[in-house]
Amino acid sequence: MRAIRSIIESIADTDTTVLIRGESGVGKDLVARAIHSASARAKGLFVKVNCAAIPQELLESELFGHEKGAFTGALRRKPGQFEFANQGTIYLDEIGELPLALQAKLLHVLQDFQFTRVGGHAPIDVDARVIAATNRDLEEAMARGEFREDLYYRLNVVEIQVPPLRERREEIPALAAWFLSKFNAQYGRQKTLSPETLVLLTEHPWSGNVRELENMIRRMVVLADGERNFEAQATRVRLPQATVAPLPKQSVSESLREIARRGAREAERHALAEVLERVRWNRAEASRILKVSYKTLLNKIAECELTAPVRRLS
Repeated sequence: MRAIRSIIESIADTDTTVLIRGESGVGKDLVARAIHSASARAKGLFVKVNCAAIPQELLESELFGHEKGAFTGALRRKPGQFEFANQGTIYLDEIGELPLALQAKLLHVLQDFQFTRVGGHAPIDVDARVIAATNRDLEEAMARGEFREDLYYRLNVVEIQVPPLRERREEIPALAAWFLSKFNAQYGRQKTLSPETLVLLTEHPWSGNVRELENMIRRMVVLADGERNFEAQATRVRLPQATVAPLPKQSVSESLREIARRGAREAERHALAEVLERVRWNRAEASRILKVSYKTLLNKIAECELTAPVRRLS
């Protein structure tokens, strides 16, 4: 993920369109939000539109708005998501599902920075950065005539490929600690993970990627037997590969507990440092992302002995 952070830093002060690609659940939303937070548009809105979740007949109105009387049920003028994203960022998730007719209208917006509402005639100027994401093979979609080639090249000025979680297992402890802290705060719990669970989390295949890991940690926090159920499930997956008998638990229990504590501390410190770096040490933004109070965040920063980098004057 260092390469992705480097790209985000490189494009932070630009308005280039970005295409984020990767399997479902790898964290494309997080990358899009990081780009927005690092940009000069961070004070503007971050507007997400899931192109696959909205019926095609409503998607144009959702994106560009409509005038009163534009269609049956249009009782009043309604601004679209592009208008809400003015001076900010609009994130078009599942862009590969956008109908061809709307692809042409989106291309016009990217070229001329203008659009018209459904049923309207007056052009509306828009100043929004466009970030798109997909898990589809857009090149194959273009070959089948399902995705416009000119729109593809307009969107794909900067491409970010987010690898699946199975290819970056070293990040799993930090992610697990981040989600654990987040859900403990959200649900008022004090859940901790055993060292055995940390090992199983790192070895799990995670076909659902970061989203699956997030949901699993949430389950462990809210359910009394959530961790035990995961250990049983993960152990069944590992059984065919098990060739070495485990050591007696008594002989290693103390050291495992210490390993778990140290690993959890390091994972929490790493996750906190990563979030702070991503938002350029904007503590208010970091507390919002981590869903903890500002005071709790300051205490954690002090506890982890983190210090803000010195910014050079330009």
